[in-house]
Amino acid sequence: MSQILQSVVNIFSLIAILILAGWLFIRALKRSTDPRVLIVKWVVTAAAVYFQCKISVPAFRNGGFDAIFGLILTLLFGLLMAILWRESFIDIFANALGSLYDGGTEPPEPKPYYSIALSKRKLNRPLEAVVEIRRQLAQFPNDYEGVHLLATIQTEDLKNLSDAEMTLNHFCDSPEAPPRQVAAALTQLADWHLKLAQDAASARGALEKIIAKFPDSELSAAAAQRIAHLGGAEEILLAAHDRRPMAVPEGVKSIGLRASVRDLIPAETEPAKLAADYVKHLERHPLDTEAREKLAIVYAAHYQRLDLATNELAQLISQPNQPPKQVAHWLNLLADLQIRSGADYETVRPTLEKIIEQFPDLAVAELARSRLNVLKLEIKGQKEETPGVKLGVYEQNIGLKSRSAHGLQL
Repeated sequence: MSQILQSVVNIFSLIAILILAGWLFIRALKRSTDPRVLIVKWVVTAAAVYFQCKISVPAFRNGGFDAIFGLILTLLFGLLMAILWRESFIDIFANALGSLYDGGTEPPEPKPYYSIALSKRKLNRPLEAVVEIRRQLAQFPNDYEGVHLLATIQTEDLKNLSDAEMTLNHFCDSPEAPPRQVAAALTQLADWHLKLAQDAASARGALEKIIAKFPDSELSAAAAQRIAHLGGAEEILLAAHDRRPMAVPEGVKSIGLRASVRDLIPAETEPAKLAADYVKHLERHPLDTEAREKLAIVYAAHYQRLDLATNELAQLISQPNQPPKQVAHWLNLLADLQIRSGADYETVRPTLEKIIEQFPDLAVAELARSRLNVLKLEIKGQKEETPGVKLGVYEQNIGLKSRSAHGLQL
């Protein structure tokens, strides 16, 4: 039984050796620059090994002069192997060392190259550049760099925004396009509609596509923020193309001889008007985080209404898909407003602890811990710097009765 088992083991070992040798032979053929020379080397090596085993091994067993003859044959065999395979062994060791610097013999990852297209664009040959870019995109259709470069040339060099829009929309409609690149493409398209065509409606449509494609995401929140400020951008662009004569008042004479220039300082916008404008703006764009943050500051600083400021900041903090750094900023701002309003330590502490609870492994949590360590001193310093002032009594809705309360709590 043991002999049968030994025979089976020997057969399997021989098969494994043959498979390994075949794999090495095929691999060497694929990597060889001259397969015919390699085959000749293998044949000569096989013949030399055969004669070495047939003649030298028995000679060593016989001893005496036969052993000396076998040694000479072995030395000749080694010399023949060195002549045949010296270049291969040198390549093996040289490639092993060189691969630490040049990446070895592995072929580079295929990727598009746009150097020719960029050169043609610099030479003021945009049509030739477009042809070269399309040649690369035929092999790599979802390469954002090429798509963006093609749309840029179509827009800026060929003055054809409609073709650029088709290029970017075709890329954005691809199911394999990464979400962030899709958002970047549509945002770029919106910028071109604003700057080149002064078309705020088309810019809004491009940004709304981001919200439709990626609802309830950080990308859609950023797009909504851009949409909320399109009105101001449109007014600036239209004013640049529809310039009206503007009367400039005569400057103050002998300003250097005046005892005071306080009367020349432009009057700041009334906080009541600011608050009303922010409320009206938020009714149209409730996701505008910048306007809501400014409204909270006006409520706390001018009206001393920490409850209304907290309500606004709570809406910002509870918005989904906001970056952790931004949420931490709003919580720190709420803590600032609480301290300025005279809140005690037990009121401010939970606000900062929320940063640690929500983002325990981020840098904002470490900053919150550091602030908690000196929070009592910060509150004490604020109380010493702020003298006691008797404030007037403000109406609860402070002139904004049309605005409904949200009733959010942190």
